[in-house]
Amino acid sequence: MKIKIAAIDIGSNAARILINEVLPQKNGEADFTKLNLVRIPLRLGIDVFSKGEIGEEREIMMLQTMRIFSDLMKIYKVDHYRACATSAMRDAKNGDKIIQEVQEKTGIGIEIISGDEEASIIFENHIAETLDKNFGYLYIDVGGGSTELMFFENEKLKYKKSFNIGTIRVMNDLVTKEMWAELENEVKKNITSKKPILGIGSGGNINKIASLSKTKDGKPMMTTTLKKFYKDLAKLSVEERMHKYNLRKDRADVIVPALMIFNTILKTAKISKIYVPKISVADGLIHNIYDNLKKE
Repeated sequence: MKIKIAAIDIGSNAARILINEVLPQKNGEADFTKLNLVRIPLRLGIDVFSKGEIGEEREIMMLQTMRIFSDLMKIYKVDHYRACATSAMRDAKNGDKIIQEVQEKTGIGIEIISGDEEASIIFENHIAETLDKNFGYLYIDVGGGSTELMFFENEKLKYKKSFNIGTIRVMNDLVTKEMWAELENEVKKNITSKKPILGIGSGGNINKIASLSKTKDGKPMMTTTLKKFYKDLAKLSVEERMHKYNLRKDRADVIVPALMIFNTILKTAKISKIYVPKISVADGLIHNIYDNLKKE
C-alpha cells in the first residue's frame, strides 16, 4: 500500500517541503518517488545571527510559507509528515513563540533539532550502505547557519560534529578566527585513516557547483574544481555571478561562503575528490519517518 510522506526542513537560508510517495516492497525495501519539492528563501539566519531573533517581516513570511506547505500536504493527501528547524531557529530568542503561532494558525508542529540530530537525520539517507570499504568517507553538509561533518570508515560512523559555521554567518562576518581554527583542529584530529579518504558533499550550493561543472551523476568532482570556482566567483559581484552563471540572487550571495567552507575542510582533511549525490536533510527526514513507521 502506497504511503505519502512530507518532510519540512526549515533552515537558516531556506525552507523546503519534500513530498514523496513510498511503495513498500516484499523484500522489506521501498521505492521512493518524489511528487513535489518547494523551496522558499526565508533567510531566517539574516535576522537571527545579527539580532538574535526573527524580525516581524520574516515572521510573517514564515507563517505564509507554512500555510502554503499545509495546503500542499492537504492537496497531496499526505499521510505522515515531520517538520524540523535547524540552526537559525535554535538560536532565535523568539523561536518558541513563532513555533506556537505556526501550530495555532497552520496546524504544523515544528521541532527544533540539534546539530547532532541534524547529522543523524542526514545519515538516514542510508549513505553507509553504498560506500566502498576500501575508502574512508567524510560527509560534509553546509547550510546557512551550520556545517555538519560525519566520518565513515568500514561502513561505520566514526565521528560526527556540528559547527556554527554556515554560509549566512560567513557572509555576515560572524565566524571568528577561533571558530575556523576549531574546525580545522577537529578535522586534523578526527578525520584520519590508513585508507584514502573521499568527500561526500550536500547542500544547495555544492549541488549547484556540481551542475555548473557538468559533473556526471555517480562521478566525483576534483577538489581543484571547487578551488577554481571559488577563485572565479569570489572576484565577481553578486549581480555578475547571477548574470554569468545564471544564479538566483539568494544563491549567488551564499555560494562563495559555501565554497570557502568546503575548501577549508577538504584541504585540511587532504581530500582530492568529492561526490555530490544531491541528498538533503529533507531526504533524510523522509527515510526517518518511513523507518519509524516500519517499527510500529
